[in-house]
Amino acid sequence: MLKPFFLLAAVILFELAPTPATGGMPQATPPATAAPASTNPVKSTAASRERAKNLYARDCALCHGDNGDGKTDIAKDMQMTLGDWTDRKTLAAKSDQYLFDAIRKGTSEKMPAEDAGRAKNDEVWNLVTYIRAMAKAQLAPAQPA
Repeated sequence: MLKPFFLLAAVILFELAPTPATGGMPQATPPATAAPASTNPVKSTAASRERAKNLYARDCALCHGDNGDGKTDIAKDMQMTLGDWTDRKTLAAKSDQYLFDAIRKGTSEKMPAEDAGRAKNDEVWNLVTYIRAMAKAQLAPAQPA
C-alpha cells in the first residue's frame, strides 16, 4: 500500500527538482584572482622573505620537505611523487603565475588550495619567490673548512 505512495512521491520530487539550464552537471569555477601576472609582481624584502619562510614551514614543509626536495614520509605514505625544488630544472618550465595558481587554487585533493584567510595574495607571491630560492641555495659553492 505504501509502495505506490513512495514511488509517486519520488517521481514528483524528481520532476520538481531544479536542473541546470545547460543540461549537464554544473561545473565549479575556480575563484577569481587579481589580474594574472606573468611574473611575480611583488618585490621581495627581508621581512617578506621571513614571512614566506614561516608560511612555508606552516603549510608546505610537511609534504614538500623543509628544504623543498619533496622527499618526505607523508608524500611517500600518500603515494605522491613531488618535484624536487632544490633542482633548478624542476621549476624551470613553470612560470611564477603557474606556481601562484597551484598554491592559491590547489592542484588536487592531495594539494589543497591555500585559503585567502591563511595567506593574502602578496604572501603567496612571496612564497613563490621563497620556493624559487630553494634551487638557488643549492647552487651556492661549498665553503672550505
